[in-house]
Amino acid sequence: MFDSHVHAGPDVLDRIGDDTDVARMYGLADFSGFVLKAHYESTVGRAHAAARLTGKSVYGGIALNQHCGGINPSAVAAALGAGGRVVWMPTADAHTQHTADLPRLCNHEPRIGPHTYAIPPVDTRNIEAVETVLALIADHDAVLATGHLSGDECRWLSERARFFGIGRVMFTHPSYTVPGLEPAAIRTLVENGGYAEITTYQLLHQPRCTPTMLARAAEAAGSRLILSSDAGQPDSPPPPEALLLLIDTLAAEGLDRRWLESAASTTPTALFTPN
Repeated sequence: MFDSHVHAGPDVLDRIGDDTDVARMYGLADFSGFVLKAHYESTVGRAHAAARLTGKSVYGGIALNQHCGGINPSAVAAALGAGGRVVWMPTADAHTQHTADLPRLCNHEPRIGPHTYAIPPVDTRNIEAVETVLALIADHDAVLATGHLSGDECRWLSERARFFGIGRVMFTHPSYTVPGLEPAAIRTLVENGGYAEITTYQLLHQPRCTPTMLARAAEAAGSRLILSSDAGQPDSPPPPEALLLLIDTLAAEGLDRRWLESAASTTPTALFTPN
């Protein structure tokens, strides 16, 4: 198994353990590796250290939130130049996150101000910076993840990713509260390229989320499905257990277990592993 979305400490939010704790959990569970994500810090160096510790494939990247000034090509160039494998478009500081009243750094420290970020077609003022970021991702053959942006922004990113020759695109939990896409919209996204993610966090913490809802989203993604835990919270199971729980839950909805296991192993491994 390979978990393409996990959180660990240190972080501005409480986590189940630090990088070493989480890495050891995956080692004990005999996972092949994982992707370490943080909303407010590059995880490139942390992932490198975890890989050295465990001998597993551990990848990091950067989320384009307030800590790096949002859509910041310099921050992306530094992260990818140091070996980062993924760039997440704005997550906790996306405009959608603010609209949905979901957690943000400014909730913890109001003196920094409630900055939010959007990209075309919602905000066209930063198109040059966004396209520079896309060019950098293409140059490094890295993964473009859509973060918490809206459906319209995901569609725009998908089109521009093709223009720039980006071969690795992941639509970050599109059925989550943000962006909150229906199965038909998810199907359209993956038909145009890229992979759609479903997470255990949705199953456990997303308001009004049901196993049936996630099953319909999985069916819409088809062969372009990725399952991940998005775990690391103190009120979630240990990340390896969380990912296996998601597989069991979707299998109980009548979905093929072998397909689900591939979506949590060979599919994300191929997406994140450099050529």
